[in-house]
Formats: sequence, C-alpha cells, structure tokens
Amino acid sequence: MSDTGGVREVKSAARTVELLEVLAARGDRPVRLRELAEDLGVPRSSMYALLQTLIDRGWVRTDVTGSLYGIGIRALLTGTSYLDTDPHVRAVRPFLDEASDALGETIHLARLDGGDVVYLATRESHEYLRALSRVGRRLPAHVGALGKALLAERAPDALPLPEGPLERLTPNTHTDRASLAEDLARVRERGYAIDREEGVAGITGFGFALRYDTPAADAISCSVPTVRLTEEHERRIVAGMREIRDRIEAVAPRGTGSAPQWR
Repeated sequence: MSDTGGVREVKSAARTVELLEVLAARGDRPVRLRELAEDLGVPRSSMYALLQTLIDRGWVRTDVTGSLYGIGIRALLTGTSYLDTDPHVRAVRPFLDEASDALGETIHLARLDGGDVVYLATRESHEYLRALSRVGRRLPAHVGALGKALLAERAPDALPLPEGPLERLTPNTHTDRASLAEDLARVRERGYAIDREEGVAGITGFGFALRYDTPAADAISCSVPTVRLTEEHERRIVAGMREIRDRIEAVAPRGTGSAPQWR
C-alpha cells in the first residue's frame, strides 16, 4: 500500500474511487466488465463484486443485460451537495447571472484541481451561436483562459503541470513550457488571461482569477465565438468582467470565521 501524509492508503477504498473516476470520465460511453478489470488491473471476479455493491447503492448503473456499466445517480447527488455547500460557489453565482445579462455571452466559474480546471457553474449565452460547456467539465489548465489565469497566480517553478509534452487540443494550444511561460508572463502583466482558440476551435475566452484565496484557486471567464468578437466587444467584455471580479472579491469569504478551511 502507498503512504499518503503518513497514513497508509486503504486499497479497497482507492480501488472504488478509481472505478468511479473511470466511469465518470467516460460520460455517455458505457463500459464492460472486462475493460474495467483490465484498465484497473483487478481480477474480473473482484471487479464484478465491487460493481454489484456499487449498483446496489446507486453509485453505478447497469443496462438490462447486466453487461454494461456507467456512473450512477448517487454521484450526481454528491456533486450537487458539493456545489450547494461551497461558500465561494454560493457567493459567485449571482454575479455570473449579472455578467451573462450584461455581456450576452457565456460565463463560467471554474476551480483548479491539480493540473486541470473543473467547471463549477456556467451561464450560457442566449445567442444562437454560442460557447457550450457543462458543470463538471475538466480541462488541462494550460489550454484555456480559466486555467491560464490561475497558473499565472503561481510561481513559474511551481506550476502544477504534467511531465512531458503538454496536451494539444487545437492548433493554437501551448504545447511547450517556454511558450506557455511567455503567455503567463503577459497574463500577470495584463491582469487577465486570453485564450484565442487554444482550448476550443472557434472560441475566444477571457479569464480572471478570483483572489479571495492565495494563491487563487477559482476563476471566472467569458467565452465568445471568435466570429462575433469585435474590438469594441472585447473591450466591453474585459471591462465588464473586471468589474464583476472586483465585486466578487469584495464580498466573497476570505478564510476567516468559523467555517472549515478546505484544502
């Protein structure tokens, strides 16, 4: 067993979490027992027993044949509880509505999780042509405005990036650390991040770190189809998002009081 923070890892618990993460990452692509057993390096008999336990408890679902598996409804209920009880998400949500109404574009709130950002809230544009996303979406931090805004809050030698080449999602994605470092320097100087079709082709994003934590763990962004982005609209987006960021930072909790300080 591995050692984590001085406490020996519980193998069965780690296996359960790994299984749920695999199922969640597959989205609408169900998986068979054999694939799960091979991916996680677990005997089929052990994997089958674990799946049946989780099915009984609602964490995993199976089809009528009992041969395909997917994430269960209990995962949704737990994720919803996380969002509903997080004080920063509660504080930011009303401002996302304001930004969406004022700018007419898609607005996101995301949190840094290791080397990725995870979307915690989204307000979609009412325009026919718009950026689409969803709560729970996970993207490498180096590919978009949200992640770059948060990476820029950290020392250049302390970035939570994976080893080896950086993943490419579009032709504009930074895939080498030197190029990314130059961009992050510009983010620090400018005060916000710009993603010009680096994460999603056809979409430009503007990301703003929320500095109620040090270093910032959350960021907001505005995403707009590049074909609809004029210089005037870009200036309006930047000004509007700066104002929203300032107002959020003025009211969001800053780690004081009796509330738990999560890590």
